[in-house]
Amino acid sequence: MKRAILAFIAGLLVWVLVVSVLNRGLRVFFPGYAAAEPTMAFTVGMLAARLLIGVVTSVIAGAVTAAIAPASARVPWVLGVVLLALFIPDHYRLWSAFPFWYHVTFLVTLLPLVVLGSRLTRAMPAGAGR
Repeated sequence: MKRAILAFIAGLLVWVLVVSVLNRGLRVFFPGYAAAEPTMAFTVGMLAARLLIGVVTSVIAGAVTAAIAPASARVPWVLGVVLLALFIPDHYRLWSAFPFWYHVTFLVTLLPLVVLGSRLTRAMPAGAGR
């Protein structure tokens, strides 16, 4: 049980850390992103980049949970549900700021991507990166 709790906390922290680092990368390497961010006047390319960051971050967070608690298949599901519960209010608040497809894509894929990341880690052969 302690390992599962640690895996959940680590997955949540990793999600926040990775998304923060990748978002900073967008500010530096995506022309115009830093200027568009305060007003959320993102182009379609910027929105796609944000979604891609969400994909990468969610898969990594799921992988971390499975690496820490490989015997607990529930932890990634719980992490995904908690992340979804945390993001629904934000997306509701920002509903008019972004296109419908953006909200739906992010929210619908969040949980499955966390679980996918955990399964990818579990599918790794013993000793391969662990």
